[in-house]
Amino acid sequence: MNQPLVWITGAGGLLGSYLVKTAPQFAPDWQVMALRREALELTDFAALRARFLADRPVAVIHCAAIAHPPACQRDPETARRVNVEVTRQLAELAVNLPLFFYSTDLVFDGKRGSYVETDSPHPVTVYAETKVAAERIVLANPRHTVLRLSLNFGRSPAGNRSFNEMLRHDLAAGKNFALFTDEFRCPTAALVTARATWELLHQRAAGLFHLCGTDRLSRWEIANLLLPHWPPLAGKIQPDTVKNYQGPPRPTNSSMNCDKVQRLLSFRLPGMTEFLARHPEEAA
Repeated sequence: MNQPLVWITGAGGLLGSYLVKTAPQFAPDWQVMALRREALELTDFAALRARFLADRPVAVIHCAAIAHPPACQRDPETARRVNVEVTRQLAELAVNLPLFFYSTDLVFDGKRGSYVETDSPHPVTVYAETKVAAERIVLANPRHTVLRLSLNFGRSPAGNRSFNEMLRHDLAAGKNFALFTDEFRCPTAALVTARATWELLHQRAAGLFHLCGTDRLSRWEIANLLLPHWPPLAGKIQPDTVKNYQGPPRPTNSSMNCDKVQRLLSFRLPGMTEFLARHPEEAA
């Protein structure tokens, strides 16, 4: 008997790859279709529809996105096509199925922190604007789910998708960084996000949830948690304040409260400090 099929878009990226490799453990009763860009261009909507009708998945986990805020600022049109219009197409195709969509803590302006699901988004970047627009599309269907994430870390197939991989690569190349001590996120292991997603899909949990680590950490603190797991690197880091930043707007405290999703999960969401102590290999 054929197992029910779950689509995972963006399977070549960080989170998509963790969903694929954890499926045998956390979703053994389902078959996974790992959709990578070379196999299906999601912005080719005719091809997307044809593939969907041929595969007939029972659920869709939508990871694919342009998730680099500077890239979205440089090319807003492409960012909206990928982040919003692809999501719209998938939401329409999966109208009668569970659809899981990943959003971001950056939908908030970061003036307060500890945001809960009932707090209103206030995006200050093109990237965040596209995620807010996509959230509204997804949440219009009571069967569908939005998971707002913070920074995810781990080991991507290409070795350059997670923030920890990018930082290590740049430091190895001899680049120096000034990292803010007063800009805060709640980093999460991609492994944790994948496990939580599979549990929520099993439960058919629908609606909006915040899903992130329990540690509120500055950029400076995050880097100092990672450095002990790496060999000596040519580049150096030093502390700085966001008050010296001269670029486009950026949230300074986008930390989120995860009490709502924690009540549904069978395990306790860890902070980055605790997770790396148990899984140092995930520092990449």
